[in-house]
Amino acid sequence: MAKPFYRLQRFLRRTQLLFLFLGVAYIMAGSVLLLQRHGLVVSQRGTSSYFPLPSLPSPPRALEAPALRTSYGIMGARLSGKGLGYQSVLSEDNTGQQWLISRNQEIRYLRRRWFHSLMSEQEASRAEKVLPKRKIRHKGTYIGCFLDDAKDRALKGMVFYDFRKMTSTLCQDTCTESGYQFAGLEYGSECYCGNRITSARMKEEECNLDCKGEKGAICGGVSRLSVYKVEEVLPGQRRYRNVRYRGCFKKPDNTTAASLAHAIQPNLTSQWCIQTCMDQEFPLALVRKPDCFCGYTTARFTLHKPVKEELCAVENGSLSTQVSQQLFLQVYQTPVQDSRCTEKKFLPEKSSSLVALSSFPGAGNTWVRHLIELATGYYTGSYYFDGTLYNRGFKGEKDYWKSGRTICVKTHESGQRDIEMYDSAILLIRNPYRSLMAEFNRKCAGHLGYASDQHWKSKEWPEFVGSYASWWASHVLDWLRYGKSLLVVHYEELQESLVPTLRSITSFLNISVSEERLLCAECNKDGHFKRSGVRRPTFDPFTSDMKRLIDGYISTVDQALRAGNHSGLPKEYLRDDKCAELEYRTVCLAQTSAPVI
Repeated sequence: MAKPFYRLQRFLRRTQLLFLFLGVAYIMAGSVLLLQRHGLVVSQRGTSSYFPLPSLPSPPRALEAPALRTSYGIMGARLSGKGLGYQSVLSEDNTGQQWLISRNQEIRYLRRRWFHSLMSEQEASRAEKVLPKRKIRHKGTYIGCFLDDAKDRALKGMVFYDFRKMTSTLCQDTCTESGYQFAGLEYGSECYCGNRITSARMKEEECNLDCKGEKGAICGGVSRLSVYKVEEVLPGQRRYRNVRYRGCFKKPDNTTAASLAHAIQPNLTSQWCIQTCMDQEFPLALVRKPDCFCGYTTARFTLHKPVKEELCAVENGSLSTQVSQQLFLQVYQTPVQDSRCTEKKFLPEKSSSLVALSSFPGAGNTWVRHLIELATGYYTGSYYFDGTLYNRGFKGEKDYWKSGRTICVKTHESGQRDIEMYDSAILLIRNPYRSLMAEFNRKCAGHLGYASDQHWKSKEWPEFVGSYASWWASHVLDWLRYGKSLLVVHYEELQESLVPTLRSITSFLNISVSEERLLCAECNKDGHFKRSGVRRPTFDPFTSDMKRLIDGYISTVDQALRAGNHSGLPKEYLRDDKCAELEYRTVCLAQTSAPVI
């Protein structure tokens, strides 16, 4: 047994030596061949340094480098002209020399092609590191790369996030619609707007992050902002978003204390005043001919007490009473975002208590999260992960819900075990008719879309109401029963009295908030979560049986709230047939349309 094993071992040793010898021979043969070719090329270069290069037949197309045809075409013609006197000499040489020279030229062409391709690749890679990769034609004009500090923003206007589909065009369009002149992109997904750049210019290579929705396009870098000057539009063609008339208000006694800037225009128009305030990045424009005031809502000027419109009435060129001109202002809200409450962050220290923001689906949880983040400056978390909301700027959506880094946690759960995990909770309640319709819209068309009439007429709608209506009631009842510490918030009351209700929410969260920050949250209340228009089904989707079922749940929940020393449900929760019939035509539609979902 040992003898065959010994023979096998000896054979393997010999095989290793054989392979080693063949490998060395192959390397030596290749080295000799390369040295020989190199010697031929060197000898050819030596002759060309002393004598002009004779004119030779051009190499095959496969060996001709494209760069040589463009870069060396003139030089090649000169060489061929100088070589005309050598044609007769070459014709007398033997064919071996001609083959050798032509072969050397082929090698030279190959070496040149390899060299130029290598250099072009190196230059391209070097250019990619130095210059921004703006391969795609952008709107507007690229200004440059600028420093951006979270404590001192380069552009101090509106902030917009899209962690999935951000592009330079999207950012510029958003800034243009909001009345800004500059659009800046950072981290590939953040968009900042403003009318003035207040930071230093940086090196272009420091803006090196691709846009999330546009590969090959640069969207800033780490604390670096790629700034564009948006396309200029003629005044008559400008289309702004959310220019809203707020009403007639009494002029504050001290405009300086109310943080109002002042401009005078003899032929003042409301459009001129709005544009002037937008250029100065103010969210409010206040008109009183010939004066234009710009500013913010403050404790001295809250816009909570409008007066009769007649007191502000001023005809074109004809003045009304001198008293009305001196004491009252027409107030417009510009598209410019109030920047006093846009900065947000995670809690600096881990919270010891876990606070839930609980609601039935479709009750406005996302909107209330938006308001809480504006008012407190801290991110809200979620028991779930919604990529759409994360892409819209809810950075706490990806954070672990028990991390303690968020001010409160969104949840739709209602079991005893789920409720007892929280130390306290904000219980958000909305009219079940509105909640059911909002959730059905979301299921059919997303957070900002609407279900079609076909969806409302399908079998899915009655089944949805049958299962979700009972869930609306059981959700409230379970939290009233098992919740440790509750703050009940009615969605409709938050709409009507936003600042007082938001103040009670921040107090419940044990966060001290200034009045200016609450007013800023009120000014920016819609955010990017408002469904466009007031589209509703062309008919009342609730049948008589559905109404009886839902009204019974409303009565049960109302009794439970009052028994727990909480405020009962608003009276408008109970629908009568007359309101239901008119709702999708005029009156009730305007009263019950919700701005946010």
